[in-house]
Amino acid sequence: MKITAIETLRTEEFANVIWVRIHTDSGLIGLGETFYGAGAIEAQIHDTFAGRLLGRDPLRIEAIHRDMLNLPMAQSSTGVEYRAASAIDIALWDLFGKVCGQPVHQMLGGLCRDKQRIYNTCAGTRYVRSTNIRPVSNWSLAEGDGAYEDLDAFMNRADALAESLLESGISAMKIWPFDPPAQDNQGLFISAAQMKQAVEPFEKIRKAVGDKMDIMVEFHSLWNLPTAKQIARVLEDFAPTWYEDPIRMNSPQALAEYAQSTDVWVCASETLGSRYPYKDMLDRDAMHVVMADLCWTGGLTEGRKIAAMAETYHRPFAPHDCIGPVGFIAAIHMSFSQPNTLIQESVRAFYKGWYNELVTTMPVIKDGYVYPMEGVGLGVDLKPAVFERSDLTVRRSNI
Repeated sequence: MKITAIETLRTEEFANVIWVRIHTDSGLIGLGETFYGAGAIEAQIHDTFAGRLLGRDPLRIEAIHRDMLNLPMAQSSTGVEYRAASAIDIALWDLFGKVCGQPVHQMLGGLCRDKQRIYNTCAGTRYVRSTNIRPVSNWSLAEGDGAYEDLDAFMNRADALAESLLESGISAMKIWPFDPPAQDNQGLFISAAQMKQAVEPFEKIRKAVGDKMDIMVEFHSLWNLPTAKQIARVLEDFAPTWYEDPIRMNSPQALAEYAQSTDVWVCASETLGSRYPYKDMLDRDAMHVVMADLCWTGGLTEGRKIAAMAETYHRPFAPHDCIGPVGFIAAIHMSFSQPNTLIQESVRAFYKGWYNELVTTMPVIKDGYVYPMEGVGLGVDLKPAVFERSDLTVRRSNI
């Protein structure tokens, strides 16, 4: 079997998402996806990677992965090269599963559990949906009209939101109320009034539901180290589960200092590409929960190495997802196949919303757990309507 064509698809409406389809002479097609900078990724795939992949055996996944990431510009980042390589890698694993008649989680070693706990990232229905990823002071706040406007809810009605999640069986949520002051002050300091306002959601959640809800705190790498430590101390009273990306993920020493300053777990990081920066941080005891986004860090091939390395340091693994539907499903396959997966990120505003406009199926999510995908490969495909969209851009490189 050999790769005969590489096809990319992107739309104007969902302009952050780009899909890759790997065609073979067997007639089987593998589907992959990545997120953000779709035009640049399209160029990388066709202008740089296609010439290195066309005509090759698509089942030599490890060799192809190494060749893509051995290019001079692809050096341990989540830049265009890594995002493009990630999409291709996910498509190759989808193809591998189809060739073998098995789901991807089986190809990765099989199920480690029958169901996987999830948490809800409290985004709204239009959060990162379209081309304009806005400043985190609003993130399309108050622009959505769906049933799950969870960003507006955590900023203004966090108590009611926590109760709503618990009613559906979800007992863990992620919020980021410190982003607006970080934008206002460029991450340099936080005033007493801003601190009080940002803490309000935590007060409301604990007053409404007590310790029934686990709270993850996302900081989006917006703070300097002294202010991040100040915020961490204040939030400890509310027993959060983890602090995620409190500072820029470019200094293992600084992150280690942060981790040593608090008893709350440090989670890092969707922003890291390849396994190498994770090792630098693990060696310094800088992270407790290892998070990776498979669409950005090198695909399933690199993701399973990151998870395995985390396990050697006795750290749990927690795949990131706040991107597109195929990436979400790829992360679920990874979660089930890794023995140290703690919890899977999910966004109910997405999997109950716009994801369903694009793909044929969604995973079963019930009572706070996701269940294994059925079918071969990833078990999902693009809806036929995607191929008929007037705003669709398709580019194809042939052998």
